[in-house]
Amino acid sequence: MVPPGREIILGVCGGISAYKSADLLRRLQDEGFLVTVIPTQASLNFVGVATWEALSGREVPTNLWNNIFSVPHIQLAKRASLMVIAPATADFLGKMAHGLADDLLSSTYSAMNAPVIVVPAMHPEMWHAPATVESVRLLRSFGVIVIEPEFGRMTGNDIGQGRYPETSVIVQKVNEVLDHKADLKGRRVLISAGGTREPIDAVRYIGNHSSGKQGHALAMAAAFRGAEVELVIANSELPSIEGVVTIPVKTAVAMYEEMTSRVGSADIVIMSAAVADVRPSHQEFGKVSKEKLTSIEVVRNPDIIAELGEKKGENQLFIGFAAETGEGGLERAHAKLRSKNLDLLYFNDVSGGAIFNQEETEGYLLDSAGTEIRIPRISKELLAHQLLDVAASKLGRS
Repeated sequence: MVPPGREIILGVCGGISAYKSADLLRRLQDEGFLVTVIPTQASLNFVGVATWEALSGREVPTNLWNNIFSVPHIQLAKRASLMVIAPATADFLGKMAHGLADDLLSSTYSAMNAPVIVVPAMHPEMWHAPATVESVRLLRSFGVIVIEPEFGRMTGNDIGQGRYPETSVIVQKVNEVLDHKADLKGRRVLISAGGTREPIDAVRYIGNHSSGKQGHALAMAAAFRGAEVELVIANSELPSIEGVVTIPVKTAVAMYEEMTSRVGSADIVIMSAAVADVRPSHQEFGKVSKEKLTSIEVVRNPDIIAELGEKKGENQLFIGFAAETGEGGLERAHAKLRSKNLDLLYFNDVSGGAIFNQEETEGYLLDSAGTEIRIPRISKELLAHQLLDVAASKLGRS
């Protein structure tokens, strides 16, 4: 199974209920989605670009003929895991049903390979008009998901079927279609990632092979599941994650300071960083010539996992990682789980350069209750979701 993406397109058509999609946008963000709004020109009579940009935190494209060199409607369609058009007017339903693509939203819809949900909202007479009924029938035959409008008061004194549905109904359908769960909504997740580097001089350091990919995947997965995420990441070239507070650090001491200052407010603490055990007792600010570099005196770095584990709160969940080599690695991982006061620990064998800086991983998930689960070779993104599945379940029982 490939975890679903976070990207959603929210198309907004020119109906009076366009303002209700502002709340829909916010609720989708609460679920962990990243939303790009594409309003039709008619809809801007009701809600302007400034509102959509302020709420989404993103540029709002409105014109098919801007930035032609980047083919925006194709790029938007390729990036999205889902398109929601709310409200959808009778006019736009007709365009969709008959393959018309004369603006940015209709062109993007035509290029979509991902699921599409439409949320019609209009006066009852328009909803029941034969042309609209036929448009809806055709769209459903194409596989488009249509959420029928609700019965209630319209503009003026009109009452009937045509009302914009409750936001919760739309969000529920989105989650159902994408098989998505925001089970960490309202939770705070603190993650350490990457490999620390301890300077010897101006050009050399003590370090390791960690790329930060697993911690990065965990941060992305936690954000997608609705959590507020802080990622303390060392020496990584991975891209920043929208919606995640990222704190770059270099050394073990810097990571220790950042983690200890943030741990108190976290519900889940995941320590996936590869932290150097020692650092030079003295750092040269210039480059030391190789003739003089005959030995390095070192001191121990803080044991971040151990110190945080000692202060773990009753309702906090701590997850650690252990990279070992050779025989006895699994036994050492079990010992680390106990000695560091962890709830879960993911162990893998990195002999021969395995796992580090790769896209996939394999190992064992160990539980403080003594459970041991073999994890076959899977992507680091999928492992992130599996770890969070267990974490969410444990938090739910606490």
